[in-house]
Amino acid sequence: MVGAVLVHGGAGRVEPGREALRLAGVARARDAAWAVLEAGGAALEAAVRAVEVLEDDPDFNAGTGSVLNRDGFVEMDAAVMNGEGRTFGAVAAVRDVKNPVRLALEVLRSEHVFLAGEGASRFARERGLPAHDPRALVTPRQLERWSRARRGAGGEKSGTVGAVVYDGRGVAAATSTGGILDQRVGRVGDTPLPGAGTYAEAGLGAVSATGHGEYFARALAAYRAVAALPEHGPQVAVRLALAEVEALGGSGGLVLVTADGVLAWDHTTPSMSVAWRDAAGAGEAMGKGSV
Repeated sequence: MVGAVLVHGGAGRVEPGREALRLAGVARARDAAWAVLEAGGAALEAAVRAVEVLEDDPDFNAGTGSVLNRDGFVEMDAAVMNGEGRTFGAVAAVRDVKNPVRLALEVLRSEHVFLAGEGASRFARERGLPAHDPRALVTPRQLERWSRARRGAGGEKSGTVGAVVYDGRGVAAATSTGGILDQRVGRVGDTPLPGAGTYAEAGLGAVSATGHGEYFARALAAYRAVAALPEHGPQVAVRLALAEVEALGGSGGLVLVTADGVLAWDHTTPSMSVAWRDAAGAGEAMGKGSV
């Protein structure tokens, strides 16, 4: 089958002993996306499905298991983008939706491109996405991490999740996050901003980013990587975008798929979990590389 899938589970620092859980999680998300492609689904739906699986996995900072903000509750951002027509949908500061990436897809299918807060919640109800108890998004592990952060203790740094997909015709990207542990209420990072944390363009490629969102937003990192593809190969394009983020003082990672299905990724953090599959095979890694 012609197609390519690349999934990431966030760039940062993973607690010792949790690496296997992260790799198993991104592998499940990859397999879910590939199943969509095998059934004849499009790149956008496959990318959304991959991220949905990660949102439902409490080992990742998205959906259930998201980090808690300064007031001790979850606020989530998500975005999806289809290369064809550059259609885009995003939500921010969502508190009562189980899968923000699904809500972002509904925004893409509407007359809007970005909805936030209470307005996004009302739109979710209109689109048939049921209200989800915000308390069900909080896991004991994240509550303990938040308590440690409030006491000034350190802890694992984990980021956004995302996926990029090529379906033999076009490319798409999807990204979702719970933000930064102990962040200000209402803080929004790069994930839902087109060209910052999420970007796809027909004929070029698609990117999903993870890291310190303010720096990725200032660098327009996702767009920068895609825009570099005509002049540079995919691996160099990823590194150039990350170098721009690093020059501004930030760190993180990117995953990319080109318009003909070549995959690449890199990161400037201690680790980033990825899983991929294309015509050549499948794999998982906690490091840098390309396929």
